[in-house]
Amino acid sequence: MSDDVAGILKDAEAKMTKSVEVTKEDFSAIRTGRANAAMFQGIEVEYYGAPTPLNQLASLQFPEARTVIVTPYDKTAMPAVESALRESDLGVNPTNNGDNLRVVLPALTEERRKEYVKLAKNKAEDGKVAVRGTRGNAKKAIEKLVKDKEIGEDEGTRAEKELEVLTKKYIELVDVALSAKETELATV
Repeated sequence: MSDDVAGILKDAEAKMTKSVEVTKEDFSAIRTGRANAAMFQGIEVEYYGAPTPLNQLASLQFPEARTVIVTPYDKTAMPAVESALRESDLGVNPTNNGDNLRVVLPALTEERRKEYVKLAKNKAEDGKVAVRGTRGNAKKAIEKLVKDKEIGEDEGTRAEKELEVLTKKYIELVDVALSAKETELATV
Protein backbone atom coordinates (compact mmCIF):
# COMPACT_ATOMS: atom_id res chain seq x y z
CA MET A 1 0.00 0.00 0.00
CA SER A 2 1.34 3.41 -0.91
CA ASP A 3 2.21 5.99 1.73
CA ASP A 4 -0.54 8.29 0.43
CA VAL A 5 -3.26 5.69 0.97
CA ALA A 6 -1.88 4.71 4.38
CA GLY A 7 -1.83 8.40 5.36
CA ILE A 8 -5.43 8.90 4.20
CA LEU A 9 -6.62 5.87 6.18
CA LYS A 10 -4.63 6.85 9.27
CA ASP A 11 -6.06 10.39 9.12
CA ALA A 12 -9.59 9.02 8.66
CA GLU A 13 -9.19 6.70 11.63
CA ALA A 14 -7.94 9.57 13.82
CA LYS A 15 -10.94 11.72 12.85
CA MET A 16 -13.36 8.82 13.43
CA THR A 17 -11.84 8.23 16.87
CA LYS A 18 -12.35 11.91 17.68
CA SER A 19 -16.00 11.70 16.51
CA VAL A 20 -16.62 8.78 18.88
CA GLU A 21 -14.92 10.64 21.77
CA VAL A 22 -17.05 13.75 21.16
CA THR A 23 -20.20 11.60 21.09
CA LYS A 24 -19.23 10.02 24.43
CA GLU A 25 -18.61 13.51 25.89
CA ASP A 26 -22.06 14.54 24.67
CA PHE A 27 -23.52 11.47 26.40
CA SER A 28 -21.81 12.35 29.69
CA ALA A 29 -23.64 15.68 29.74
CA ILE A 30 -27.01 13.89 29.63
CA ARG A 31 -28.33 13.56 33.14
CA THR A 32 -28.86 10.15 34.68
CA GLY A 33 -29.85 9.25 38.22
CA ARG A 34 -26.42 10.24 39.55
CA ALA A 35 -24.93 13.72 39.65
CA ASN A 36 -21.66 14.23 37.75
CA ALA A 37 -19.47 17.17 36.81
CA ALA A 38 -20.20 16.84 33.07
CA MET A 39 -23.82 17.85 33.71
CA PHE A 40 -22.62 21.29 34.76
CA GLN A 41 -20.18 21.89 31.87
CA GLY A 42 -22.60 23.79 29.65
CA ILE A 43 -23.73 26.20 32.39
CA GLU A 44 -22.43 29.74 32.03
CA VAL A 45 -22.69 32.43 34.68
CA GLU A 46 -22.87 36.16 33.96
CA TYR A 47 -19.79 37.32 35.89
CA TYR A 48 -18.74 40.98 35.64
CA GLY A 49 -20.62 41.27 32.36
CA ALA A 50 -18.99 38.25 30.71
CA PRO A 51 -20.44 34.75 30.37
CA THR A 52 -18.08 32.50 32.37
CA PRO A 53 -18.24 28.69 32.66
CA LEU A 54 -19.50 27.57 36.08
CA ASN A 55 -16.47 25.31 36.65
CA GLN A 56 -14.21 28.40 36.50
CA LEU A 57 -16.23 30.23 39.16
CA ALA A 58 -17.01 27.49 41.65
CA SER A 59 -16.00 24.09 42.95
CA LEU A 60 -18.41 21.17 42.71
CA GLN A 61 -18.64 18.44 45.33
CA PHE A 62 -20.84 15.35 45.18
CA PRO A 63 -21.50 14.12 48.75
CA GLU A 64 -24.45 11.93 47.66
CA ALA A 65 -25.73 10.45 44.39
CA ARG A 66 -28.22 13.24 43.68
CA THR A 67 -26.71 16.09 45.72
CA VAL A 68 -24.19 18.66 44.55
CA ILE A 69 -22.51 21.32 46.67
CA VAL A 70 -21.52 24.35 44.58
CA THR A 71 -19.05 26.66 46.32
CA PRO A 72 -18.25 29.88 44.43
CA TYR A 73 -14.63 31.04 44.76
CA ASP A 74 -15.88 34.63 44.93
CA LYS A 75 -18.82 35.02 47.34
CA THR A 76 -20.06 38.08 45.43
CA ALA A 77 -20.80 35.76 42.49
CA MET A 78 -23.20 33.64 44.59
CA PRO A 79 -26.44 35.28 43.30
CA ALA A 80 -25.29 34.98 39.67
CA VAL A 81 -24.31 31.31 40.14
CA GLU A 82 -27.61 30.59 41.87
CA SER A 83 -29.53 32.25 39.05
CA ALA A 84 -27.58 30.38 36.35
CA LEU A 85 -28.28 27.04 38.05
CA ARG A 86 -31.97 27.84 38.42
CA GLU A 87 -32.25 28.84 34.73
CA SER A 88 -30.27 25.82 33.46
CA ASP A 89 -32.01 22.87 31.83
CA LEU A 90 -31.24 20.67 34.87
CA GLY A 91 -34.58 21.55 36.46
CA VAL A 92 -33.08 22.36 39.87
CA ASN A 93 -33.74 24.91 42.60
CA PRO A 94 -30.50 25.53 44.56
CA THR A 95 -30.61 26.25 48.29
CA ASN A 96 -28.33 29.08 49.42
CA ASN A 97 -26.87 28.75 52.93
CA GLY A 98 -24.54 31.76 52.67
CA ASP A 99 -21.32 29.82 52.03
CA ASN A 100 -22.41 27.52 49.24
CA LEU A 101 -25.33 26.29 47.19
CA ARG A 102 -26.88 22.88 47.76
CA VAL A 103 -28.40 21.42 44.61
CA VAL A 104 -30.60 18.36 44.98
CA LEU A 105 -31.36 16.79 41.62
CA PRO A 106 -34.95 15.60 41.38
CA ALA A 107 -35.53 11.92 40.66
CA LEU A 108 -36.03 11.28 36.96
CA THR A 109 -39.58 10.55 35.89
CA GLU A 110 -40.27 7.87 33.30
CA GLU A 111 -41.21 10.62 30.82
CA ARG A 112 -37.95 12.50 31.45
CA ARG A 113 -35.93 9.28 31.04
CA LYS A 114 -37.57 8.72 27.64
CA GLU A 115 -36.70 12.31 26.63
CA TYR A 116 -33.07 11.72 27.62
CA VAL A 117 -32.95 8.42 25.68
CA LYS A 118 -34.28 10.29 22.64
CA LEU A 119 -31.63 12.99 23.14
CA ALA A 120 -28.92 10.32 23.44
CA LYS A 121 -30.11 8.72 20.18
CA ASN A 122 -29.92 12.10 18.43
CA LYS A 123 -26.37 12.65 19.69
CA ALA A 124 -25.43 9.11 18.58
CA GLU A 125 -26.80 9.83 15.12
CA ASP A 126 -24.74 13.05 15.00
CA GLY A 127 -21.67 10.96 15.87
CA LYS A 128 -22.46 8.45 13.10
CA VAL A 129 -22.96 11.28 10.61
CA ALA A 130 -19.53 12.66 11.54
CA VAL A 131 -17.95 9.21 11.04
CA ARG A 132 -19.68 8.83 7.67
CA GLY A 133 -18.57 12.33 6.67
CA THR A 134 -14.98 11.37 7.41
CA ARG A 135 -15.46 8.23 5.31
CA GLY A 136 -16.80 10.34 2.42
CA ASN A 137 -13.82 12.70 2.52
CA ALA A 138 -11.33 9.82 2.68
CA LYS A 139 -13.08 8.04 -0.18
CA LYS A 140 -12.87 11.18 -2.34
CA ALA A 141 -9.15 11.45 -1.55
CA ILE A 142 -8.60 7.80 -2.56
CA GLU A 143 -10.63 8.26 -5.77
CA LYS A 144 -8.52 11.31 -6.60
CA LEU A 145 -5.32 9.25 -6.22
CA VAL A 146 -6.75 6.63 -8.61
CA LYS A 147 -7.92 9.30 -11.07
CA ASP A 148 -4.52 11.03 -11.00
CA LYS A 149 -2.90 7.61 -11.62
CA GLU A 150 -0.87 7.84 -8.39
CA ILE A 151 -2.19 4.41 -7.39
CA GLY A 152 -3.76 1.57 -9.37
CA GLU A 153 -7.48 0.77 -9.36
CA ASP A 154 -6.88 -2.47 -7.44
CA GLU A 155 -5.08 -0.62 -4.67
CA GLY A 156 -7.85 2.01 -4.64
CA THR A 157 -10.51 -0.71 -4.30
CA ARG A 158 -8.53 -2.39 -1.48
CA ALA A 159 -8.19 0.96 0.31
CA GLU A 160 -11.93 1.66 -0.01
CA LYS A 161 -12.72 -1.78 1.45
CA GLU A 162 -10.39 -1.06 4.35
CA LEU A 163 -12.10 2.32 4.80
CA GLU A 164 -15.50 0.57 4.97
CA VAL A 165 -14.17 -1.79 7.66
CA LEU A 166 -12.93 1.22 9.66
CA THR A 167 -16.26 3.02 9.23
CA LYS A 168 -18.23 -0.03 10.39
CA LYS A 169 -15.95 -0.39 13.45
CA TYR A 170 -16.44 3.23 14.56
CA ILE A 171 -20.19 3.22 13.95
CA GLU A 172 -20.38 0.10 16.14
CA LEU A 173 -18.41 1.94 18.85
CA VAL A 174 -21.03 4.73 18.78
CA ASP A 175 -23.79 2.10 19.02
CA VAL A 176 -22.07 0.43 22.01
CA ALA A 177 -21.75 3.80 23.77
CA LEU A 178 -25.42 4.56 23.04
CA SER A 179 -26.49 1.18 24.39
CA ALA A 180 -24.51 1.79 27.60
CA LYS A 181 -26.11 5.24 28.02
CA GLU A 182 -29.62 3.81 27.44
CA THR A 183 -28.95 1.17 30.11
CA GLU A 184 -27.70 3.86 32.48
CA LEU A 185 -30.81 5.96 31.87
CA ALA A 186 -33.13 2.98 32.37
CA THR A 187 -31.58 2.16 35.76
CA VAL A 188 -33.70 3.70 38.48
